[in-house]
Amino acid sequence: MQHANPYADRYGLVYARVSSKRQELEGHGRESQEERCKGDLKSISVPHEKTFPDTYTGGGDFMDRPAMRAMLAYIDANPHKKYVVIFDDLKRFARDTIFHLKLRSAFKARGVILRCPNYNFDDSPEGMFVETVLAAGNELDRHQNRRQVVQKMKARLDMGFWAFAGKRGYDIIKDSVRGKVHVANVEGKTTLREALESFASAKLQRKIDVARFLYNRGFWKKSKRTPEHFIDEVTAILRDVFHAGYIEYPPWGVARRKGQHSGIISLETFEIIERRLQKEETRTRVRIDVSPEFSLRGLLLCSRCSNKLTGANSKGRSKSYSYYYCIEKSCTLYAKSLPKERVERDFCNLLKSNRLKADMSELLELTFDRVWRQEVQDLKQQQVLSQHRRVELEEKVRGLTDLARRARSDEMRSAYEDQIEQTLKEIKSIAIEAKNDLGVPYRTALGKSADVLKNPIKIWEKVDVAEKHRLFYFLFEKRLAYSKEDGYRTANELSSTRLFESFADQNSDDVDPTGIEPVASSLQMRRSTK
Repeated sequence: MQHANPYADRYGLVYARVSSKRQELEGHGRESQEERCKGDLKSISVPHEKTFPDTYTGGGDFMDRPAMRAMLAYIDANPHKKYVVIFDDLKRFARDTIFHLKLRSAFKARGVILRCPNYNFDDSPEGMFVETVLAAGNELDRHQNRRQVVQKMKARLDMGFWAFAGKRGYDIIKDSVRGKVHVANVEGKTTLREALESFASAKLQRKIDVARFLYNRGFWKKSKRTPEHFIDEVTAILRDVFHAGYIEYPPWGVARRKGQHSGIISLETFEIIERRLQKEETRTRVRIDVSPEFSLRGLLLCSRCSNKLTGANSKGRSKSYSYYYCIEKSCTLYAKSLPKERVERDFCNLLKSNRLKADMSELLELTFDRVWRQEVQDLKQQQVLSQHRRVELEEKVRGLTDLARRARSDEMRSAYEDQIEQTLKEIKSIAIEAKNDLGVPYRTALGKSADVLKNPIKIWEKVDVAEKHRLFYFLFEKRLAYSKEDGYRTANELSSTRLFESFADQNSDDVDPTGIEPVASSLQMRRSTK
C-alpha cells in the first residue's frame, strides 16, 4: 500500500535567523540559511513562497521575535493554504525549552509541518523526548554562552575598558594591543566638554539649560523634538563618570576605577556636577507648559482625589473666562470649574496671613549671621584644602613632565602626556570651583532672605512664573489642596515660616549659649556702626 505524500499541495515558508553580524559574515548568515532551506524544499517538491528573516538574539518568548510573529500572522491570514515551515537548524527554532514546546504546539494547531535539514521532527513519544532533550541542550548552550560573554565583558570592565555600546562624544578605535578603545572625538572635546564644565561652574544653571545648549549646538542631529524631550538623556550624561575618565558598572559589581580612556572633564568637575544634581533646584523639574496666565498650574491638587489641577480659558458669549479644574475622569469633581480669580486671590491671602511674626526679626538676623559665618568658615577651609591640592598637582605635573622627557619609547611618552593632561584638567577644575564663593554681599543676602519670610506676597508679586514655582517649594512642603467650599486647607501653612518659628519656640536649654553670645555681640557692633 502506497502512503500519501504529506507535502502534497503545501507551500514552503523559510525562517532564517542570525544573532550577530559575525554569523552573517562567516557563512551562517540569513542568505546562506535561506539557500539551504530552499534546496531542501526543492528536494521534496514544495514551492518556496516566502522567507521571514530575523535578527533576534537569545531565548525567551517566540512572540518577541518580529519575524516569528509575522510568520504566524501570515499563516493565519491564509487559512485556505497548507504550509511547510523549514529551519536551517534546530537552534534557529528556539533556544528555550518551554517556548520550544509552546512554539511547536502553535504550529501544530495551525496544521503546519515543521522541517529541518539536519533533524527529523517526530511526533512519537520517543521523538518528542529526544526533541525535548535537544531543546534543553540548546537552552543550556545559550546560558553558557551568555555566561562566557558576561565574564569576558566584566573582565574588560575590571581592566578599565568600557565593554558596551559606544558613548556620544567618543569614537571606538581598535588598538593592536588593548583591543577596542574609546577615544574622545571633536564633538566630545568641544561641545560636550563645554556643556559639562558650564553646568559644574553654574554657567548653565539647570538640566534644561544643558539640553538647550547641546540642542542648539547640533548634538542631537536630525531630531524634530524639542530640548525638553532630552532631559532624561542629559541626566544620564551628567551622571556618567565615564566622561571623567573612569569606569563603573554596579549591576555587575564593578566599582569605580580609572578607565583606559581619557576623560573630557576631570573627576573633580564630575564630583561638582554630582553635588549640583543633589540640590533640589536641579532634581525638581519645572513644568515646561507653565504660563503667567495660570501661575499656579501644577502646584494645586484637587481636594477630592488629590490629583493636580490644571488651568484653561473658556469662551463665553461676550468674553473669555479663566478656570482651574480637575482632569481626573474618575473624580466626582471632574471638570468642575474653579474661578481663576478666586483661586489666586485666596492664595495671595494665604501668603499674606503667613508672614513671620514681628518679634522674630532679631532672632532671624542672629540665625542668619550664624549660618553665614559657618558658610564663610567652611569656604575658607575648602579654599585652603584646594590650594594644598593644587600645589600637589602642580608638583605632579613637574614630575610627569620630567618622566616624559626621559621616556625611551613613544608609547611611554604618550602615556605620561595623557597623565599630564588629566592632571592639568584637575588643576583647572580647582580654579573653577574656587570661583564659587559667597559673591552676594552679606546685607543683600540677609535682606532677601528676611523679605521672603517676613513678606512672601511681596516677593511673589514681583517674580516671573518660573521663579514663582521655585519660591512655592521654598515656602511649602508640597502641593496645596484647594476646595471650592473651604479654599486652601488651614494646615497648609508656609513650611519655612512654621519651621523657623518652631525653632524659635524651643526651650532655651536646647540652644547652645556659647554659640549665640558671640553672634549677639557682633550684631550689636553692626548696629552701633549703622
